[in-house]
Amino acid sequence: MTATHTSLRYLALGDSYTCGEGVAPAERWPEQLASRLRSGSLDLAEVRIVARTGWTTQELAAGIEQAALQPPYDLVSLQIGVNNQYRGQPPELYRTSLRALLAHARELAGGRAGRVLVPSIPDWGHTPHARQQQRDPTQVARELDAYNAVARDEATHAGMRWIDITPLSRQAPPGWIGADGLHPTGAQYAAWIEPIAEAARTALG
Repeated sequence: MTATHTSLRYLALGDSYTCGEGVAPAERWPEQLASRLRSGSLDLAEVRIVARTGWTTQELAAGIEQAALQPPYDLVSLQIGVNNQYRGQPPELYRTSLRALLAHARELAGGRAGRVLVPSIPDWGHTPHARQQQRDPTQVARELDAYNAVARDEATHAGMRWIDITPLSRQAPPGWIGADGLHPTGAQYAAWIEPIAEAARTALG
């Protein structure tokens, strides 16, 4: 009798960065991650993405409830919080909603906290959009650092895999910001993939 082979399943949760606002589907970072893992001989099924531009932690939680997901997933990523910061919510309010999302992500990963990837929030303060909005890049960076400190604390405390891509987002070489003056291009997402893929390979053993 031949054993049934099952492909690995990956669920990506987030906001505009996860759904890839302004880029082709193949250039979204979860899709680039899946492609990288497949090239390393991992049998990964189609990526399920639950993410929308503008979503806060609270809106993502509602979106997950409406998504008719079918856990367990072999890998789950959660990158969320930039819209909480953009709207001026305090970090401690973010902590409360993020903690609930992380717990839900662990459940979606079949209770395996080590299968949950938590990339940091990128810094948008240096973008043309930020300049047009007359946002102080130093203040944006300070606020995002506070948010990321919360996310790192909560993720590591929960036994999940924290991945700091924020320093990469601050490099901003030519070609890294899309036509909307705010969101990353596929080239910037490709740079994020290096540390994220390393964490994913470790998570999947």
